[in-house]
Amino acid sequence: MAALASVLVVGGGPARTWASDATPVADASVVRIEAADDDLADAAARHVEAMSLRERAASVVMGHIPTTDPSALRAYMETQGLGGFILMGANIPADEGSLRGLTAALTLDPAFPPVLAIDQEGGDVSRLPWDSFPSAVELKNAPPDATADAFAARAALVQRAGIGVNFGIVADETDDPASFIFRRALGTSPSEAAARVTTAVAGEGYSAMSTLKHFPGHGAAPGDSHAGIPATSMSKTEWQSADAVPFAAGIEAGAPLLMFGHLSYTAVDPRPASLSEEWHRIAREELGFRGVAVTDDLGMLQASGVDEFADPVRNAVTALAAGNDLVLAVMFSTPESATRIVDGIVAAVESGELAPERLEEAATRVAALRVALAAAGRGLVPCDSCAPAE
Repeated sequence: MAALASVLVVGGGPARTWASDATPVADASVVRIEAADDDLADAAARHVEAMSLRERAASVVMGHIPTTDPSALRAYMETQGLGGFILMGANIPADEGSLRGLTAALTLDPAFPPVLAIDQEGGDVSRLPWDSFPSAVELKNAPPDATADAFAARAALVQRAGIGVNFGIVADETDDPASFIFRRALGTSPSEAAARVTTAVAGEGYSAMSTLKHFPGHGAAPGDSHAGIPATSMSKTEWQSADAVPFAAGIEAGAPLLMFGHLSYTAVDPRPASLSEEWHRIAREELGFRGVAVTDDLGMLQASGVDEFADPVRNAVTALAAGNDLVLAVMFSTPESATRIVDGIVAAVESGELAPERLEEAATRVAALRVALAAAGRGLVPCDSCAPAE
């Protein structure tokens, strides 16, 4: 195989490189698409250029349905044409071999695979029951190298399952044991969290594409964002020397995805960061992030009880306009709701509410990630003789 090109970052800036010799599962076949002569950015642009408006709209949606039936999952992807799928607990069968069959069913075209993602933090948030590696509860009291080891092992499990992206690195920091995010945070101070976030990104390395969450930081905003919009009056200056530090470190380490939380830093923007143009500007212009911006589950906005966020289509369009490249829908997600969101994005472009250039930019960033996933050989062909997880 040709040497692997880098994960694309549309719009310039440093690229994250991945080796082409990642260790595969014993006796498993790796799907690896040989890189073309031109770079992956051109390949992504060609994919998007060939898409209709509706295909572009679908390509920036990451959906979900709760089933372990491979045929139902394949039909969902064939019908919806979505750019991604998040595997939750309801998608995880009893063993790795069955899970590889399921992710293969989700992958209609190995040369242009969907972005398959999972929340595999370990510990409190763990979708793979065979992940027994240390979680943040233990790692925050251990040397940073222990975080690298744990996330290298965890990412290998994610890769073995045929999943390319891990929504697994919590870059939030807090020293308050009563905080919603305390047990999941990798540090109790900005510097400690930054050191472990850096090693977590390095540990995931070639096996899984890292995601930093929940930008701009859940530790400063008390409350559970699954049931409300946590808010803080922290100033931007205070943020820059505190909650920003782990995210800046993870971006510098090369994490290719950044998840925006439904968090309101009222001194910066009263809107949740996931819907804020200003927070997206800060991430890209001030922190230098050049990868894929993804929302936290938009269903959480609906569940907040805030009337302004009751419409999932409106939330998706607003999130894209703010600067997200991939909108995530889990709670309340059905095939019908996915269709409504895609239709709503199309209507927003046709009405002028969402600039076609913004959709094209988002679709191109997601396409670049998909091309890179194929080039990196992230997908595994299921086989009966693959070694089980230890």
